[in-house]
Amino acid sequence: MVTDIFNTFLIKYAEIGTKGKNRYIFEDTLVKQIKNAMYRTGYKYEVVKESGRIYVNLPENFDYDEVVNALKKVFGIVGICPVMQIEDEGFDKLKETVVKYFDDVYEDKNLTFKVKTRRARKNYPLESNDINMELGGALLDAYPELKVDVHNPQVWLHVEIRNQINIYSETIPGPGGMPVGTAGKAMLLLSGGIDSPVAGYMVSKRGVTLEATYFHAPPYTSERAKQKVIDLAKKVAVYSGPIKLNIVNFTDIQLAIYEKCPHDELTIIMRRYMMRIAEHFAKESKCQGLITGESIGQVASQTMQSLMATNEVCTIPVYRPLIAFDKQDIVDVSLDIDTYETSILPYEDCCTIFVAKHPVTKPNLNAIKRSEYKLKDVIDDLFTKAIETTEVIEVE
Repeated sequence: MVTDIFNTFLIKYAEIGTKGKNRYIFEDTLVKQIKNAMYRTGYKYEVVKESGRIYVNLPENFDYDEVVNALKKVFGIVGICPVMQIEDEGFDKLKETVVKYFDDVYEDKNLTFKVKTRRARKNYPLESNDINMELGGALLDAYPELKVDVHNPQVWLHVEIRNQINIYSETIPGPGGMPVGTAGKAMLLLSGGIDSPVAGYMVSKRGVTLEATYFHAPPYTSERAKQKVIDLAKKVAVYSGPIKLNIVNFTDIQLAIYEKCPHDELTIIMRRYMMRIAEHFAKESKCQGLITGESIGQVASQTMQSLMATNEVCTIPVYRPLIAFDKQDIVDVSLDIDTYETSILPYEDCCTIFVAKHPVTKPNLNAIKRSEYKLKDVIDDLFTKAIETTEVIEVE
């Protein structure tokens, strides 16, 4: 396909169109996110919103694939249509342009097609059905091997009669969802595993702005483990926008739990303190919830009883977008968003010394609280120290 005939992309959205009187808020946020994506390409661009349409206009000699890939990372977009946009110079000129368009875009003309016209400018001298028939006839005359199929054509040739005339026949799928920034803010508990980056991606896809907290345990975990998490945050940020990453030194709290609490409860108690610390930062940043990558039954700390025990320490909602996913479902998404290969790098984010050989799968909340009471002499100071020594990185 010849791509240098295009310098405009028509951006299609779906769910935004149902927002009634608030629709403009979502459209304006989508425009902002598109501008951010285009800015990162380095090209001069113009994003135009008019009459339920969003256009991205670009200069000559831009890299088509680079721009399409950038737009495919913008939540809220369901379709990216490369458009030939022309001035209205009469119907004969339109027929001539449509014939040339088809020749440029489709080398093999042994296709079925249908012309679909949308006449937004009602003073245009021809009705939509007349335009469809005339343009279809011109294409059949020019390329006899073409065939019309009104039910299931291989090519839908769209013609939109507006202030200018749009001609397009391809819709490249976008990521869908809602524009980031339309649904509040949440704190992601980000680890170096497969699950939590996918959880962050999926919540961000619903328009949520992300912040993240990672629990580091030096010297038991290496700087490479920490860099792995930073790299994962960067990959999620391609979709979500910039992420503030809080890197918490969790070693002293882990050691205290290991020394004073039953080892079969280690994971649950550590998880409860992680949730407490993450919630502290969430409240500081005015987040409306926590996000985790937990899935029911995947590991001992993710049984219903374990999830209830960790939830008990939280005063803000905990969102678990992967809660009913199979592991393969999660892996499939991680492959799609390019986090999988980083997630499986052999740099663990939690030292095996702190993982129980036989963790409790149905923790008793009262027993957990009794065990935590053994930490009463040290935990407040350790909690404060962990927060005060947290490293903050702005991930772009």
